[in-house]
Amino acid sequence: MTDVTPAPTDTPTDSQNGAPTEGQPTGPGFRIVAQYAKDLSFENPRAPDSLRIEGKPAIDLGVEMNAQGRPDGLFEVELRLTVKATTDTMTVFAVELVYGGLFALSGVAEQDIEPMLLIECPRYLFPFAREIIAGATSDGGFYPPFMLDPIDFAGIYVARQQQIARGPIDSGQA
Repeated sequence: MTDVTPAPTDTPTDSQNGAPTEGQPTGPGFRIVAQYAKDLSFENPRAPDSLRIEGKPAIDLGVEMNAQGRPDGLFEVELRLTVKATTDTMTVFAVELVYGGLFALSGVAEQDIEPMLLIECPRYLFPFAREIIAGATSDGGFYPPFMLDPIDFAGIYVARQQQIARGPIDSGQA
């Protein structure tokens, strides 16, 4: 191993003298300006009985990503996660979280903005949202806490685009 780091091939330069500028991004990207829990709900309606169930409950997971531009040039991205754990006889717990972030995009081509906002930005928000849900279930008395599996945001985005391309579902009613 060596201590030598290879020189970047696409180093930005200062426009006045052509000298490389340090710490500047070399291509398209984004910066996280802020992130926050916008809405959080945890329900444990059958406590303490729900804490003593046998076996694993069925888990119903919902995932939504939304993004919108703001007048200040930033983009607000929301990751909405709903988790409902049930058995044949009861709701064990229900968690709803809207976790948001403000993002500044730079150098992103017009056609790449939507995928950036609905795939890449949620990938960065997800670990924090996962931790909030784990904390809520732990605080609700569940051990071990519920840990969301990783989510394929690209797969969700592609499926959503395919659904839009197919158009609305005809219910057969006139």
